[in-house]
Amino acid sequence: MSKRDLKKYLTELSQEQLQDQIIELYEKFAPVKVFYDFVFNPKEETLLHEAKIKISNEYFPVKVTRRGKAKMRRSVAQKIVKHFIVLGVDPFVIADVMLYNIEIAQTYAAGNLIKQELFYKSMFNSFEQAVTFSISNGIFEEFNERITAIAEEAKRRKWKNRSDFEAILEKITL
Repeated sequence: MSKRDLKKYLTELSQEQLQDQIIELYEKFAPVKVFYDFVFNPKEETLLHEAKIKISNEYFPVKVTRRGKAKMRRSVAQKIVKHFIVLGVDPFVIADVMLYNIEIAQTYAAGNLIKQELFYKSMFNSFEQAVTFSISNGIFEEFNERITAIAEEAKRRKWKNRSDFEAILEKITL
């Protein structure tokens, strides 16, 4: 069904029928419930706090697993960011989560030897996405200090791809 067909169908429904359908969608599909719960009670601070806890748990787990190791999954933060974008969360909150993911990973890397090249590549991809997001949403200046600090930390810790971080900074400061 096209969007146009859907609009035509919806205009043919009475107010009561439309309300019944929306309530049915709300009860039947979890994403619809999450969306309406957010729309009517956006609690962005709570969402931000919960997101940071989940991301922190990837590097500094509260529950010790059998191996007792950090999982370091970038995908956890990526899913949170995607979810926030779908919900329409404030871009400042989204950028904060994006940068927090990299900062917590750098904190972990400062105290732990990480041999996987993929970790460094992944953090660079996250960095590049955060910079692009902040620029495209017109909020780069508010996050410039944190972005610069992340690139400086990669340089200070002698990450193998530190020149990639520096190249991004050079592009945006021109």
